[in-house]
Amino acid sequence: MRLVCVCTCLLMFSTALFKTALADEKLEGIACRSVHLGYPGSEGDTFYCEAKVEQSAPGSYFMVCGFNVGYFGIQELANSKKVVLFSVWDPGIQNDPKLVDKDKQVQVVYHDPEVRAKRFGGEGTGGQSFFDYDWKIGETYRFLVTSKTVDGRSAFSGYFFMPEKKEWKHLVTFSTVATKRQLKGYYSFVEDFKRDRVSTTKPRVASFGNGWIRDLSGEWKSLDRARFTGDGNPVVNIDSGLHGDLFFLATGGDTKNEHTKLNAFTERPKTDMPVVPQDVLDLLAKQK
Repeated sequence: MRLVCVCTCLLMFSTALFKTALADEKLEGIACRSVHLGYPGSEGDTFYCEAKVEQSAPGSYFMVCGFNVGYFGIQELANSKKVVLFSVWDPGIQNDPKLVDKDKQVQVVYHDPEVRAKRFGGEGTGGQSFFDYDWKIGETYRFLVTSKTVDGRSAFSGYFFMPEKKEWKHLVTFSTVATKRQLKGYYSFVEDFKRDRVSTTKPRVASFGNGWIRDLSGEWKSLDRARFTGDGNPVVNIDSGLHGDLFFLATGGDTKNEHTKLNAFTERPKTDMPVVPQDVLDLLAKQK
């Protein structure tokens, strides 16, 4: 599995600046441009967000809950198989998982029997998990990440709501060396990881919204602003804006930049603000 956004995430999304990457003409004509939404938000222990894929193609990653040391979303693989993916990185900058001291490696605290969890390398190192799930175009999917620091390590848990069963599934909990480190640096993205030139002709579109952070005081904060950025690919067939009260990202194919310019912010209307879903509150209450 290619984790082609690891470097981008570590170097760009771990800060609050969310600057568009320097131009890299080598990507032009090979891949759709990766596009991102950066959500300003305070440090917290819980991150909730929803996503709806509107157009997809083989080799697509719709990443919903990105944070300082990991990310969580859904993929359509190159063979059209679909999965839910949750990853957390080891501390430090390295590519060979065998060279990371055991006490610094991401550890699997828990994984559902239907979830595959393992270590990865090549573009950063850490722990990753896969849940085979045939997600659908036009369906809203819900994601929840929690963090908890115990004995000098931080545990990051990923929960995925299965609408057909009307229940939350605890996919995995990863533990990493991160004393007192909580969630921060929130973002979403859309990526073409097939990168075979033909993939550039396929549009990828997804909406993200109803995002919430529970800060360290226990107060819930709505993610109402998002900054639109892109990777170093210089192509301009990208766009972002609002679909109703949801932020959207679009890249590839015949996409035109008609709504939001790169590095600009989009703000969700303040009217009819949603509330944190009750089943999220219920789930968190059970974890105490």
